[in-house]
Amino acid sequence: MDIKYRRILLKLSGEALMGDRGYGIDPAVLEHFSNEIAAVHSLGVEVGIVIGGGNIYRGIAAAADGVDKVVGDQMGMLATVINALALQNVLEKNGTYTRLMSAISMEEMAEPYIRRRAIRHLEKGRVVIFGAGTGNPYFTTDTAAALRAVEIKADVIVKGTRVDGIYDSDPEKNPAAIKFPEISYMDVLKKDLKVMDLTAITLCRENKLPIVVFNMNVPGNLKRIVIGEDVGSTVLQ
Repeated sequence: MDIKYRRILLKLSGEALMGDRGYGIDPAVLEHFSNEIAAVHSLGVEVGIVIGGGNIYRGIAAAADGVDKVVGDQMGMLATVINALALQNVLEKNGTYTRLMSAISMEEMAEPYIRRRAIRHLEKGRVVIFGAGTGNPYFTTDTAAALRAVEIKADVIVKGTRVDGIYDSDPEKNPAAIKFPEISYMDVLKKDLKVMDLTAITLCRENKLPIVVFNMNVPGNLKRIVIGEDVGSTVLQ
């Protein structure tokens, strides 16, 4: 089987883990994601993962206003580690070897993020989950995904969402929304499309790193992407 992308960075939102719940983690969603990741890993694809924390932190934030921005971002970093631990647990329970690397020091639960070590783990066939964002406030997990993808020399960022690509407006709210099968980084910025934040898009553009946005809830979609089938929308130069 021909493989288009040999090393990928999978970006998942924390909200994706909620399923139909208001907050927290849906075990069925975790199991589905684990199966999708294992399917591409079994092809020999090297997989890095960045996962958000919105399913946990926003659930807390809804009940507590007035949190300092830096403190809020630090809470969000910890939320990503909770999600990363949950995903790691399910992947390993299903037989996929993993390493969790954190941008902030917490050696009892995760290895410190060291670029060369992360690349070595990938080369040895381990799925590497990158937790705690960039380790800095004011940076989103989108930016963390772009940064880690560039650092590990990934072939592509694949962003799993609830919709099947990039649209000119929210297709869940506007049935007449127009899909872009392929779009440039500059058009994403000019049209103010909410693909990833400005810093992440700029970083990908400067490093000529393609982004594929797709529906992670459809079984087999991730595998279709890595073998080169037309799935979702692609952001290119």
